[in-house]
Amino acid sequence: MKYGYTRVSTKGQLDGNSIEEQTNAIQAVYADAEIIVESYSGAKERPLFNQILDKAEKNDYIIVTKLDRFCRSTKEGLEYIDRLMNKGVKIHILNMGLIENTPMGRLIVTNLLAFAEFERAMIIERTQGGKQIAKQRADFKEGRPKKYNSKKINHALELLQSYSYKEVEALTGISKSTLIRAKRTQSVS
Repeated sequence: MKYGYTRVSTKGQLDGNSIEEQTNAIQAVYADAEIIVESYSGAKERPLFNQILDKAEKNDYIIVTKLDRFCRSTKEGLEYIDRLMNKGVKIHILNMGLIENTPMGRLIVTNLLAFAEFERAMIIERTQGGKQIAKQRADFKEGRPKKYNSKKINHALELLQSYSYKEVEALTGISKSTLIRAKRTQSVS
């Protein structure tokens, strides 16, 4: 059996290029691979990936496009590789190649895992540094910018006096949950 594992961090990416790119890359090499799509942020709780780890048997393949789709740390990667190689499962990371169960293969993959973990740590450090700099600005606001300004929200709330939530949502594009939150905030003020 050939398991092509694809993963994105958010549900919103499921329909995007990332899943399509991963799927196309795997199917270009393994047309008969069963593609498994998962949406998880990289945490260890990846139920579909864990099912593949349990299901895979001798001479099966687990295929991923990049190392970061397979694991997030050197320790985790080595544990997965040991577990799979002990079962006789082949691991193909498309941008690296087939991981060989030899001393040299282990040396290479250990170094690559260490560099991948280092790169991830550096990205997090740079992101946090940028955030600290941004927080020093007077106009800094934590989180995502508001989708609708107060004028649009107030207009939608006025429409609620004559129309239902569904009708106002259809007219303005502002979701019912946003309208309920705005109404609640308005009544507290």
